[in-house]
Amino acid sequence: MQNRDYDLFVIGAGSGGVRAARMAAGFGARVAVAEDRYMGGTCVNVGCVPKKLYVYAAEFGKSFKDAQNFGWKNGSPAFDWPTLRDNKKAEISRLNSIYDKLLAGVKADVINGRARIVDAHTVAVGEQRYTAEKILIATGGWPHIPKFPGSKLAISSNEVFDLERFPKRLAIVGGGYIAVEFAGIFNGLGAKVTQLYRGPLFLRGFDADIRAHAAQEIRKTGVDLRFDINVQSIATVHSGLRVHLTDGSAIEVDAVLYATGRKANLDGLGLENVNVKIGDAGTIVVDDEYRSSEPSIFALGDVTGGIELTPVALAEGMSFARRQFGGLENAVDYEFIPTAVFCQPNIGTVGLTEDEARARFGKLRVFKSAFKPMKHTMSGRDEQTFMKLIVDQASDRVVGAHMMGPDAGEIMQGIAIALRAGATKALFDTTIGIHPTAAEEFVTMREVWRED
Repeated sequence: MQNRDYDLFVIGAGSGGVRAARMAAGFGARVAVAEDRYMGGTCVNVGCVPKKLYVYAAEFGKSFKDAQNFGWKNGSPAFDWPTLRDNKKAEISRLNSIYDKLLAGVKADVINGRARIVDAHTVAVGEQRYTAEKILIATGGWPHIPKFPGSKLAISSNEVFDLERFPKRLAIVGGGYIAVEFAGIFNGLGAKVTQLYRGPLFLRGFDADIRAHAAQEIRKTGVDLRFDINVQSIATVHSGLRVHLTDGSAIEVDAVLYATGRKANLDGLGLENVNVKIGDAGTIVVDDEYRSSEPSIFALGDVTGGIELTPVALAEGMSFARRQFGGLENAVDYEFIPTAVFCQPNIGTVGLTEDEARARFGKLRVFKSAFKPMKHTMSGRDEQTFMKLIVDQASDRVVGAHMMGPDAGEIMQGIAIALRAGATKALFDTTIGIHPTAAEEFVTMREVWRED
């Protein structure tokens, strides 16, 4: 290894790449990280972090109204988009510098520029070439906007955070995390939001009851949800943009956000120079140690087409470094990974959907609870929390937990530990709740809703 410049060359300074680099350097490896855009990758710059900050901003408008029935008197608050946008930029800049310091702290070299693989052990950044025993690709995903008449007029989640002007009328196309979350954000900030989805119900992959409940609750907030519909074309008009739809109708908006999917960010990486197999979905094929078909080249995170969540990329980065440089066997367990959709109200989920559980276990007992959150019994807001537990009849093990309501993500993190530990419904039942909280409903559900 000493004949090469580095033991590990990481392409991409996002969550997975930085974690792998730091851990490997901690084990004594000589490490370099190349990044051509921004430290911290999608999550820090145009993903999880700014999105959550904007969710906080969107919730204030409803809170001002909620406060009135609790005795707080206020005028009509006004929202200022440039203040939110520019304060967000300052916070992201602070986080970028933290990532730089983290890598400097373990003496990993940071190289600014787009890396290109020359051969199995050589990477070029600009005119400079570097050799490495192992190369790790962690370049993440990139928004994909399909081509259609006027598609160049649409924006992606990369641009929506920093728009020069606040879009008072916004069309959002898509039905996944990103589309649903931005519909809630801009609706909460005061925009008229129309969300368009080509299928019969959004949030594909989530539990069917949660999907139906989400459609009901999100419509209550004022988002114009339209299913089984798609965009035919977008055209510029005097008042903004006219979006022609597949049902023959048209809407006029100030901006169109496309959130219909992401693709592995592999363009220009030089993969044609090495024996790295690309799968049908355009992602890098790897084994359970994240090794590609080129033995010296590895990949992890979104470029491999697995579970596209930041904590998963972090776990994969740790696993990779421990196995390759620490001599430790540390495989990632992909069962019972919790996740949240930061719509309004939030969705939190862990484990199997009811359909998945039935396919795996056969007979189930299903429990549910639906109620108005305590806060809104006085605020007057029309909102319903929904909770659901899925239990394998044979073992009594809880194999799925799903919630839509305030703080669902926070609550589900704790539930995830219980499910990973194999908690049974009997154990849930004998756990004393914290009163009065919404979370206590998970340990007070006694009546079976569905059984088969």
